[in-house]
Amino acid sequence: MFYCAGSLRQLTFRYKIAHIEQNVIFARMKKLYIETYGCQMNFADSEVVASILKDLYTLTDDVQEADLILINTCSIRDKAEQRIHKRLHELEALKKKHRTLQVGLLGCMAERMKEELLETEPILNFIAGPDAYRNLPELIAESAQGEAKFNVLLSEDETYDNIMPVRYDLNGVSAYVSIMRGCNNFCTYCVVPYTRGRERSRSPQTIMAEVDQLLQDGYKEVTLLGQNVNSYRWEEDGEVVTFAKLMEMVALKSSQLRVRFATSHPKDISDELLEVIAKYENICKYIHLPVQSGSDNMLKKMNRVYTRDYYMERVRKIKELMPDCAISTDIIAGFCGETLEDHEQTLSVMREVGYEYAYMFKYSERGGTMSAKRFQDDIPDEEKTRRLEEIIALQGELSLASNQRDVGKTFRVLVEGVSKRSADQLYGRNSQNKVIIFPKGEHQVGDYIDVTVTRCTAATLFAD
Repeated sequence: MFYCAGSLRQLTFRYKIAHIEQNVIFARMKKLYIETYGCQMNFADSEVVASILKDLYTLTDDVQEADLILINTCSIRDKAEQRIHKRLHELEALKKKHRTLQVGLLGCMAERMKEELLETEPILNFIAGPDAYRNLPELIAESAQGEAKFNVLLSEDETYDNIMPVRYDLNGVSAYVSIMRGCNNFCTYCVVPYTRGRERSRSPQTIMAEVDQLLQDGYKEVTLLGQNVNSYRWEEDGEVVTFAKLMEMVALKSSQLRVRFATSHPKDISDELLEVIAKYENICKYIHLPVQSGSDNMLKKMNRVYTRDYYMERVRKIKELMPDCAISTDIIAGFCGETLEDHEQTLSVMREVGYEYAYMFKYSERGGTMSAKRFQDDIPDEEKTRRLEEIIALQGELSLASNQRDVGKTFRVLVEGVSKRSADQLYGRNSQNKVIIFPKGEHQVGDYIDVTVTRCTAATLFAD
């Protein structure tokens, strides 16, 4: 099973992987169970891991029958790490029952905590950082001999660009394509540069080959992924491919292929990129533009390298070129030294932009980051909670107002699946990334259909 719970949305995926192990007398299938926590990047990484292990294991959706359990982790917030510790403790009884069961920890938490995890979590046989997945077969084999192993070396060039991910999505319609890894921004609150290393981009040739394969397999939508996706840059033989150029290349593959991207940094939302998004109908009119705070004091302390005025200028440019473009964001409540005035400035930037959606969190100090070293986490938790509740309440109003403006409008929707509420209803997203529920009729998953919105909640549009 892949379980993704992250900054953009929560997804659950269940899989089957296998290993045909033969000798002269018998053949036995070995089975792998994967749980993925965090953002889309982690889910994409799990698909890479599945590809690396596909000749050794076959996936199972039943943890009880697994020979190997992999937990792909996130370290963005303390709550995410606590969930992993809890899950490992839950698996202890299963490991006692199945003595040959191996359990491995992958991802950012493995990279951040290293040897400490092997000491505090005896259930683990091995841990592997985000750049060590090619070595998983060796780690698995060595740890099976009884000694816990780890490999958390960061790489300056690993992009897994020659590995075609094994797709384990539920609908066969939407897929993620990682175009780069790492981050150079060093926001003071963030562990990513320390857990995923410095920024490096995949070659456009391998990216386009992956997109070609997805088209051949019938996919209708791709999301280009990177920690700071719009800083993508590839230079070879004097030719430069920017993110804007790459987006155009993907969009031109097929007018029936929707193109999305995540996650962008405000400093890299160039006019060139916005003009490309506006130019092509099949590039979705939705931009996730994390602001984190509306206060210049906080933005400087966070090392976000832009001001509120610069951010708002980018928002105005987006709306000038694409009046129908939806904008979502990330917001941190209660960062170190945040005053009530700083908090009010965050609320005011929310009102000024009118975000369609926001991912909102209390500040969570992460060991090893610059904010943990330089600043005091001095906002009491109850005050962080109060400020966060104000942010959430305001965003609820903004989301509802945005959805109410869509009532009566007609949108083209890519059908993604059957509604959880009724087998007679389908759901899909429009170009603005809004979920729309509508009657099933004769439509099927993967169809493009036009629907007219009749009513809404703050989270969902309902249509005919």
